Amino acid sequence: MNAIDKRIQALKQLQPDLTAQPDLEQFWEKVDREAGSEVRYTREEIKSPFPNAPVYKIIYDGAANTPIHAWFMLPPNASADEKQPCIVFFHGYTGSKGYPEDHAAWTMMGYAVLAIDVRGQGGETGNALAQETGMTKGWITQGILDPETCYYRAISIDALRAVRLALQLPEIDERRVFVVGVSQGGGLALVASAIEPRIRAAVAHVPNMCHIDYGILYSTGSLTEAAEYVTRFPERYEAVLRTLSYFDVMNLAHRITIPCRVTAGLKDLVCMPETIFAAYNRIASKDKEIEAYPFMGHSTPPGYREAACRFFAGLS
Repeated sequence: MNAIDKRIQALKQLQPDLTAQPDLEQFWEKVDREAGSEVRYTREEIKSPFPNAPVYKIIYDGAANTPIHAWFMLPPNASADEKQPCIVFFHGYTGSKGYPEDHAAWTMMGYAVLAIDVRGQGGETGNALAQETGMTKGWITQGILDPETCYYRAISIDALRAVRLALQLPEIDERRVFVVGVSQGGGLALVASAIEPRIRAAVAHVPNMCHIDYGILYSTGSLTEAAEYVTRFPERYEAVLRTLSYFDVMNLAHRITIPCRVTAGLKDLVCMPETIFAAYNRIASKDKEIEAYPFMGHSTPPGYREAACRFFAGLS
């Protein structure tokens, strides 16, 4: 067996100890209730260069009274009498919902798209989450001493409300709402899938928020912010790890029962394959698959949109 196959085989057998707290289920039941069943939003059609493919600017209520900005796009020539399948898209860390043309490929393949900003990052959306202590650079350490005040909690609620917004939009077939995300967005797609059972299927590319205790030790990505915070405040080490454990996909994976596809790059130093496989191996779904790319770093694989659409279209 060559070194590549040997490593992939070892990753598929990876089963690190869970870090879940005793009240994990109660915590997420509370988050689920706070996310609510109905989402308040406004929508406005905007001018776009896409013939016969409407584009709307949506603003919906996020956690902590933060208005979340999003694009909602319909496929070209979508029939008013036919409900459309919808992809809810979550972007990577420091990114944004982008521009409508960034999502046009999904619509050309027959899917509506709801693409949201993650609060406070590179888009139009601010962040009204209260901040009681200092932070290191970035957003990850906001409220990090308590899971109830943590930034991850707020963006998880924002993600859940995005899915529930898609489910209630009049043009959307609620039986065909899918989630797709990359890196941070991949983690949010998996967290949402663990909480909202009406999601039909999920695709998570190089997902973050997995095996976070390992990630904070080795990752060169956003978790370096938490590592720096602990370096400055070593007495807060246990509180930080405890908080992060509530949002670790590895600890929530038993709740993911929908069809899902995951990717990992064996050369990824941001979301290392050890973190991704640690979460994936515990996902409870009977219809799951992971693709490990031996020479890929922290990126999406070629043709990832078309592969996702083929996966979604093949579901009964």
